[in-house]
Amino acid sequence: MLKYAIIFALIALVAGALGFGGVAAGAAGIAKLLFGLFLLVAVVFVVLAALGVGAAKKVLD
Repeated sequence: MLKYAIIFALIALVAGALGFGGVAAGAAGIAKLLFGLFLLVAVVFVVLAALGVGAAKKVLD
């Protein structure tokens, strides 16, 4: 997901530099959305991993 966010950000930069404002705005919006989803999923996985480590430690003790 982060890979596609970076790709859309690069597309937005190139389109903006070439004067295609509408395409640049659309690509930037998609990049923001994908990056936000990436951050949300990353935080959820970090929390789940932290809870999982605690649960595994309790089982082993």
